[in-house]
Amino acid sequence: MPSFRSNENPMFRSKFSEDIFKHKYAHYGCETWDALASVLVEDVCQERLSTEDKDQLTRYVTDLKFIPGGRYLYYAGRLNKFFNNCYLLRAEEDTREDWANLSWKSESCLMTGGGIGIDYSRYREEGRILAGTGGLSSGPIPKMQMINEIGRRVMQGGSRRSAIYASLNWKHPDVTKFLASKNWYTMPVGQTGFTIGQVKEQDFNYNAPLDMTNISVNYDTEWLTNYWNTGDVGEVFKTNVRQALSTAEPGFSFNFFEKENETLRNACTEVTSEDDSDVCNLGSINLGRIDSIKEFQDIVQLATKFLICGTLRAKLPYEKIYKVREKNRRLGLGLMGMHEWLIKRGQKYEVTEELHKWLSIYKGESDRTSKNFSDYLCITQPVANRAIAPTGSIGILAGTSTGVEPIFAVAYKRRYLKGGSRWHYQYVVDSAAQELIDLYGASPDSIESALDLAEDYKRRMKFQADVQDYVDMSISSTINLPTWGSKLNNEDTVEDFTNTLASYAHRLRGFTVYPDSCRGGQPLTNVPYKEAVDKLGEEFEEGLETHDICDITGHGGSCGV
Repeated sequence: MPSFRSNENPMFRSKFSEDIFKHKYAHYGCETWDALASVLVEDVCQERLSTEDKDQLTRYVTDLKFIPGGRYLYYAGRLNKFFNNCYLLRAEEDTREDWANLSWKSESCLMTGGGIGIDYSRYREEGRILAGTGGLSSGPIPKMQMINEIGRRVMQGGSRRSAIYASLNWKHPDVTKFLASKNWYTMPVGQTGFTIGQVKEQDFNYNAPLDMTNISVNYDTEWLTNYWNTGDVGEVFKTNVRQALSTAEPGFSFNFFEKENETLRNACTEVTSEDDSDVCNLGSINLGRIDSIKEFQDIVQLATKFLICGTLRAKLPYEKIYKVREKNRRLGLGLMGMHEWLIKRGQKYEVTEELHKWLSIYKGESDRTSKNFSDYLCITQPVANRAIAPTGSIGILAGTSTGVEPIFAVAYKRRYLKGGSRWHYQYVVDSAAQELIDLYGASPDSIESALDLAEDYKRRMKFQADVQDYVDMSISSTINLPTWGSKLNNEDTVEDFTNTLASYAHRLRGFTVYPDSCRGGQPLTNVPYKEAVDKLGEEFEEGLETHDICDITGHGGSCGV
């Protein structure tokens, strides 16, 4: 199969990778990837790194071995320096003042290009009598809807669709309503005879309750100890599992023992905190392009230093975030290309002895460098160093498997919006899979993918738990499942899935699933390998006045969220 080659950006493995770069990140002075890499490193690190270190770091970024988060790429070389991907907020008090303040904070953050995550567990339940006015509390869900509408109307930093996360404690009196808050297939659209879910299948951008918001239930130490003592997960957890298996939401947020108060999360849930107005600061190392453990060690060190420099350079939307960042200085150093790394070694999707060794380097070197470099700069040390993001857009740039995810499929058709109103399709052959085919003569049908592992969720849970042992915050990973109602995902599956997830809960920080076809506008569709090869490099267009979740022009979607 002929490989994609770009004269301008020779490191990109596919036309789609180059398109993402050109439409989302390239701008004056940064028209090519190597130019952007050079500007980015100098912009962020300045005099805090030696010339030698900056040169080496630039080479790693140019070679796609380390890629900072998307906001770093977007704002490099621009006047504003909003380098942070997301902000973590808490609904602090159930008062008129806090409701208004939360709206202001949310809008301020979204307008910088950052996503937001909000925990609403401190709000009173619906119907509680208000002592001051004699009225009744509306509960947390209407406020979630208000923030959702702000997200709908605010284009993040003028460049991308809003990303929002909302969570509620499992003991909250309104948790049952929260669990059902995105059951679109039970919500009618007027007198049309259709449900919101049916309409969303045709138009992904149809306004639906909490459609800009990912939701999760928070589970704390009390829930875990109840389960360990009785073997009973409780009705909330059982309902949560059934909802997830059928509709993908709510997800699960696990916060136990010393992490119990870290209920605040970013939009993709990998960064955790207990402090309102904390901020995430992301960058990912691409394991798929690294062959030497010595080189990996060097990249971990320089990537950690880069993110620490980012805590001193990034502009923030309001004063409290500066104070919280100075206190916590959280780093979100992550990994991607993990499955490509395994494929290259002829290994199955599991944390092998060799991978354990590399993960130990990842943990040990990031902790050591974080402490030593902070001391060298005479600044507060980061309270946490590692979080693994989903790496949707930057994973496409690198042409590798995203985060800890297995490759989606050996070959697939990707649907995205281009120019605001027209569907475009590109056929994609996974580059890691193609390398295995080219180098080892492997059959395309023999290579494991997320679609294959959809039938073995226990392996996916174990893999995430094994990696989580090396991560001091969380991992954003979504387990693909067969369609709800199919032979492998139905009412009979719920109990076994419930018990399996509960048994792994103490080793996980978060957990989400995606049943096939549970949302309209699904961006990826599996296709036969030969079909993709025959149509590789071609772009197909279809006119539809709708919006998808992935808009490479930056005007309608956010890949990977």
